Amino acid sequence: MITTPTPFKLKSAALVLVILLVFTGMAAADKATWLMETLPVMIVVPLLWLTHRRYPLSTLLYTLIFFHAVILLFGGMYTYAKVPLGFQVQEWFNLSRNPYDKLGHFFQGLVPALAAREILLRGRVVRGGQMLNFIVCCIALAISACYEFIEWWAALGLGQGAEEFLGTQGDPWDTQSDMFCALLGALFSVVFLSRIHSRQLGMTPL
Repeated sequence: MITTPTPFKLKSAALVLVILLVFTGMAAADKATWLMETLPVMIVVPLLWLTHRRYPLSTLLYTLIFFHAVILLFGGMYTYAKVPLGFQVQEWFNLSRNPYDKLGHFFQGLVPALAAREILLRGRVVRGGQMLNFIVCCIALAISACYEFIEWWAALGLGQGAEEFLGTQGDPWDTQSDMFCALLGALFSVVFLSRIHSRQLGMTPL
């Protein structure tokens, strides 16, 4: 028996995201960047709502998707290089750049890895724990690489207009560090969240 949120909690979370979507869209200084950064939220959240009865996800996965969506919305509102929370972290740790985008890429690895794990386990596609961990990390990295392709194509198509969307902040290794953060997120998922995730799926931890 899968542990999944109550309909009230799902509706509340969806309502909060809709309100945040409207608020960040109205407050965003660069509407084009906001649209590009928040497009995944606009696509994924309606899909999850349409499928929540037929294919409900675990509470843990819904929760992490919610927080990932919030990160994307505020990243789109301010642009990642200018999010106030990132400046605060930069000051605390004496960093050379605003690290908020790295939080986004960490979740870009964590959430797809957990989603892949859930789909593979529920479909009984993979049974061995070590192979499962390897595959979900590979899937997360593949998604991260595809997103970097999108950023590359945006840079080619928009030229200087894509600078806010890319958020490289002059870092020549931004692409590599983005993917590394996604890998860290995927590893965090399989190392620290696997047991609670398996319990919510009603399965014996692998």
